[in-house]
Amino acid sequence: MIDSRIIKRLQAVVGKQYVLNKESDLITFEYDGSVDRSQPTVVVLPKSTNEISELMKIASTAEIAIVARGAGTGLSGGAIAEQGGILLSLTRMNQILEIDPENQIAVVEPGVVNLELTQAVSKFDLYYAPDPSSQQACTIGGNIAENSGGPHCLAYGVTTNHVLGIEVVDADGEISWYGGRTREHPGYDLRGIMIGSEGTLSIVTKAILRLSRRPESVKTLLAIYQDLDQASAAVSAVISSGIVPAAMEMMDDLAIKAAEPAVNAGYPENAGAVLLVEVEGLAELVEEDVADIEKVMSKYNPLEIRTAKTELDRTKLWAGRKGALSALGRLAPNYYLIDGTIPPSKLVEVMSKIKEISAEYNVPIANVLHAGDGNLHPAILFDERNDKETKIAFEIGGIILKLCVDAGGALSGEHGIGIEKRELMPYMFNNDDLDSMSKLKTVFDKKSLLNPGKIFPDKAESATTTFSQSSSVSNTGTGAYI
Repeated sequence: MIDSRIIKRLQAVVGKQYVLNKESDLITFEYDGSVDRSQPTVVVLPKSTNEISELMKIASTAEIAIVARGAGTGLSGGAIAEQGGILLSLTRMNQILEIDPENQIAVVEPGVVNLELTQAVSKFDLYYAPDPSSQQACTIGGNIAENSGGPHCLAYGVTTNHVLGIEVVDADGEISWYGGRTREHPGYDLRGIMIGSEGTLSIVTKAILRLSRRPESVKTLLAIYQDLDQASAAVSAVISSGIVPAAMEMMDDLAIKAAEPAVNAGYPENAGAVLLVEVEGLAELVEEDVADIEKVMSKYNPLEIRTAKTELDRTKLWAGRKGALSALGRLAPNYYLIDGTIPPSKLVEVMSKIKEISAEYNVPIANVLHAGDGNLHPAILFDERNDKETKIAFEIGGIILKLCVDAGGALSGEHGIGIEKRELMPYMFNNDDLDSMSKLKTVFDKKSLLNPGKIFPDKAESATTTFSQSSSVSNTGTGAYI
């Protein structure tokens, strides 16, 4: 419960209509795109950096937890107000403040939708390279908090590679700039520390982003394989050959079964797996790379390798990949999505073990993944109305994540740790590692008010969330992709 006097102070900063504390309003903000749910005590919608600064000062003085939230499309519970308190919804801060085509940068507020930035700069033949899950809905602030990736991060890197500078507000309300308008900046890389910190160190209020020039040529290939092992081996071979496509995605038979009837992308429903490979750059080099990639993939006996002949063909091929997440509802009421990474050389081994786990537990697991950089997204299908199925889904999720770590990978590639993976952090890090990381938080947030209880397992015992994944697909949008 937050004292009514505090509510009035919040209203004085942003306006009465932008402070929500009725039950009917709070329900909208109690979940993100993950399997967790917890209701904030109050939701505040600021419009400016100065308003956030004042709100942080109020929260700090009263020692009230505060959680920043973008579009709510996160997949690890990072934007869940697990301990109640104030939830800051940043969707009103949605302005593109500057576009500098000559220097290929844009200055934006955190509530700008990822895809809308690319649309805004397309007239200059530019685009914003990171293309994460729910690109049509997710916001730049959330992308920075999670260090989001996407299919094209294989060649172009994740969010941190495209953020030059950020304006932030810390837990005491102090406003600071980290980084700037150029790639190189003297001193400690505090910009880098903030990116991927899941809103636990500060709140990003502006970002200077690096834009990319549209490539001269783009070629998209679809390689169809009889089984998953062949496709996995082909990915490992392409990457080990030294060729780096712009994107290299994989879908298994279960994902194809869900996606194809929904979007009619042209995937054969009897295939064991498909690879979607995109190559970009100068026309001559693209042709050479495509020929080399086809040569490598052909060694693993594909049923067929197709090349998109037109932009419409390319759009259709990507529609299947982008529609896989929302299409899983055709197969089961719910899915528990895992986000682990492995070295690409371990794809055959790990994907085979995931198939064995699925058979052992008699639980269907649909696999869609950023195969080129080993970022797995197994979706464990179940019905949350069945307590036994729910328990097994979580158990399988933990087994797969440990499998990723054992293979030399990590617990998360782009979704973050949040609530869902924090209890597994000791499996990847020892106590000294965790202690060192947690000390960093106290430098920026002495009272542990910013997104408390996330990432580190020592807070997990006080968790109060209840399981639910209702409306998760609608949160991320029908065109969302993992």
